[in-house]
Amino acid sequence: MSLDTDDPAYEPATTGTDLPTLLDEVERWIRYDVDDDDKAELSRLAQQTTSERSSTREHAVALLRDRFAGTLQFGTAGLRGAMAPGPNRMNRAVVTTAASGLGTYLTSVLRRGVPARVVVGYDARDRSSTFAADTAAVLTAAGHEVLLLPAALPTPVLAFAVRHLDADAGVMVTASHNPAQDNGYKVYLGGRVVTDAGQGAQIVPPHDARIAEAIASAGPPSGVPRAESGWQVLGREVVDAYVASVHDLAERAGTSTGPQERAALRIVTTSLHGVGGRVLARVLADAGFTRVLPVEEQLDPDPAFPTVRFPNPEEPGAIDMAVALAEAHADLVIANDPDADRCAVAVYDPSYGTHQGAETARSHGWRMLHGDEVGALLGREAVRRIAQGGIEAPDGSGGPVVACSVVSSRVLSSIAVRYGVGHATTLTGFKWISRTPGLVFGYEEALGYCVDPAHVRDKDGLSTAVLVALLAAREKAAGRTLVDALDDVARENGLFVTDQLSVRFDDLERIPETMARLRTSPPRTLAGAGVAQVLDLSDGIDGLPPTDGIVLLGGDDTRVVVRPSGTEPKVKCYLEVVEPVDPDATAIDVGRQRVAAHKKLDRIKADLRTALGLAG
Repeated sequence: MSLDTDDPAYEPATTGTDLPTLLDEVERWIRYDVDDDDKAELSRLAQQTTSERSSTREHAVALLRDRFAGTLQFGTAGLRGAMAPGPNRMNRAVVTTAASGLGTYLTSVLRRGVPARVVVGYDARDRSSTFAADTAAVLTAAGHEVLLLPAALPTPVLAFAVRHLDADAGVMVTASHNPAQDNGYKVYLGGRVVTDAGQGAQIVPPHDARIAEAIASAGPPSGVPRAESGWQVLGREVVDAYVASVHDLAERAGTSTGPQERAALRIVTTSLHGVGGRVLARVLADAGFTRVLPVEEQLDPDPAFPTVRFPNPEEPGAIDMAVALAEAHADLVIANDPDADRCAVAVYDPSYGTHQGAETARSHGWRMLHGDEVGALLGREAVRRIAQGGIEAPDGSGGPVVACSVVSSRVLSSIAVRYGVGHATTLTGFKWISRTPGLVFGYEEALGYCVDPAHVRDKDGLSTAVLVALLAAREKAAGRTLVDALDDVARENGLFVTDQLSVRFDDLERIPETMARLRTSPPRTLAGAGVAQVLDLSDGIDGLPPTDGIVLLGGDDTRVVVRPSGTEPKVKCYLEVVEPVDPDATAIDVGRQRVAAHKKLDRIKADLRTALGLAG
């Protein structure tokens, strides 16, 4: 980002920059900022660097160095970071130049004088609506047609609107499941800009690099033109159209489940203080699910996320309130993350009951299904319908295909092979999964599922919730549960059990050091079995583009994939154990095997901690 049209590209201060130079950088940023409150905060911190109190002075210097220690980078994940003034944070100045760069890129792709159509959405986090309004003002001033969603709404509604309205681009202001202090900026391309199977999906190279180049050339934020009006605020009809598409999906997928079976299913829901609660209630009711009980304390949007430490269903404790409510009142728990593009599912599984110590819903056997388990259940349904001729590829690009990312379980591939259906493995992220040619179903183990790519080329926690409810209703009508359906998958394909070891780093330099250590000194055994192969994903394997990651393959078919997170300061390890299952195995037998597999995963985690230098 350049702060002065006569200056070279802005070079942010580093931790080694002397204080006078840092303060010059701060003053220059203040001069070109577009938000009075942000200017005032930076001015206050700059003044505190001369405080007589050493603690005040050191704290102010540390904050300024951190906020000016780099430039928030725009990439395939768009922008995401903590909200605060400065180039290394999410703020109005950074969003203004991002919108300007996007507008310049769209102008360069389309014929001169031809406006792009851009849909802009936002969630209920602090400043999300402001960032969306800034985007609308900047893109309108750049000559583009801007359609602003009517309220804080789920990300799937924005992704739907991009395709539904034949938009050339979409912007969603959200930090998804990140902590409360964060915000983000997702960009989708479609319409006349992307016309292949990725139409309406999030950006991938080279689009991200070209947009980033335009952002870097945008000039000072205060100099970016912005309109006072001229964009269109959409009505609720766009939400109605989305809900109608989910209803149609439910009717296509749930013909064997009648109104009585749907009404009999008891569901507890939680939106974790996000924007999905009201829309989720509507799509479930529209599909015939009338016994739905929300966690009231988490129903309405609240940017402080007061009842959860991290508003991510995967995090320990995040869905405890929902599970506790479900123990007495429900057959099923459905949880969405704050922007409702992810869907978590919890069920009662007697094989997980411990009945030790303080009795809780978890000790009694309630547990959250792993993303790979939900992916297997929904994938099996999709594959069966494909095999019966009930699903066709939405983009007309050959035969229907199911897909999952390289870090997800291999169970979907096994299911697809069993039914003679095409399967694809992609890089991590729905920007890759959703642009698979011929895609009819795609998933990623991190609770993301693309179940209706004809309408939403992204993960969608709301339409997924409806399909899970339909499957659970069908099983309940037969005197069974989703655990019984998982047992069927195991009998047909073997038992694929997965887990994750996630390590958060405060020092980001330790992430490449950790990956380098694993490359040079990989573990020789995993849970006692020898490691047969070590594959480096940065070399590109099985037709995948190069990416930062390591695959460890055990001689017993155990697999571990290790990669840095693309959105958080983490290294993630994806673990999978595969065990054969007798086709005639009882539910008790499969349950015992599943518990034994999880114990094996615990041993693998211990081996990985040692290999990553985390033991002790």
